[in-house]
Amino acid sequence: MRPKLYALAALGVCFAGPAAAQAYDPNYPVCMQVYGGTLTPEYIDCSFTSLPQCQASASGRPATCTVNPFYAGPKPAPRSRVHPRRHHAD
Repeated sequence: MRPKLYALAALGVCFAGPAAAQAYDPNYPVCMQVYGGTLTPEYIDCSFTSLPQCQASASGRPATCTVNPFYAGPKPAPRSRVHPRRHHAD
């Protein structure tokens, strides 16, 4: 029974495609998808801070600009560690 399970697992690994890494950079709100010869993206460039900026780069190319679904939002400002002074009555 176990050799059949191992053979089935090995077969599944052989036919599985390569794993794709996340192509979206969570630090930027806009991504440009550049298309190759087919309708699937050739690559995704998430280095734009606005749609007009992305559209200017995509102009004249087989590319589209989209909102980054993984954008984490602006980073919060660091909290100040300065504590208010208390005045003591003498």
